[in-house]
Amino acid sequence: MRLLLVEDDAMIGRAVRQGLGGAGFTVDWVTDGRAAELALANGVYDLALIDLGLPAKDGMALLRELRERRDRLPVLIVTARDSVADRIAGLNAGADDYVLKPFDLDELVARVRALLRRHAGGAAPLLESGSLTLDPVRREVRRNGQEIQLSAREFALLEALMQRPGAVLSREQLEDTVYGWGEEVGSNAVEVHLHNLRRKLGPDSIRNVRGVGYKVTAE
Repeated sequence: MRLLLVEDDAMIGRAVRQGLGGAGFTVDWVTDGRAAELALANGVYDLALIDLGLPAKDGMALLRELRERRDRLPVLIVTARDSVADRIAGLNAGADDYVLKPFDLDELVARVRALLRRHAGGAAPLLESGSLTLDPVRREVRRNGQEIQLSAREFALLEALMQRPGAVLSREQLEDTVYGWGEEVGSNAVEVHLHNLRRKLGPDSIRNVRGVGYKVTAE
């Protein structure tokens, strides 16, 4: 899943991006409200983490505009503004959750996952393709009930493919899903991860549609 982090503090931004990335999320990071506004217009994110005290455009204004255009993107406010009035204002403006700095990274990851579950209607449904199942919340993949260990990149690729069963996704689409801005992507990085997935899941689990892209297949 792809997240947008809007945070102007470099130390916090790096730590959060690293923590969420280690939990299997793809994270794009911007440092001001205007850049966030442009990024959110793309509609590619599953959740946004927004600081309130931002340069160029305040996080509260960013949140209000998001809700005024009826964008239901889950928003987690991450801020040092700790008064009850600030928390009430943020939630009333349309935030789905509110985390105060300083915070524990493990708790932040848990809150992100909980918010994504709520947005999906309580519990994220299992993704299935033949004997293959993927649990987006527990970050588990099983074939015929047997758990298969995947790296974070492999899991993200498989999740992207299984979210659109039968659809052919290009290498560029898969790169956009798995890699955030500023991350160096090798010319054959996606192919290497897909090769490893086939080795773990079975050679016929992912099909290469020549000249177009890849799709997950059921036996």
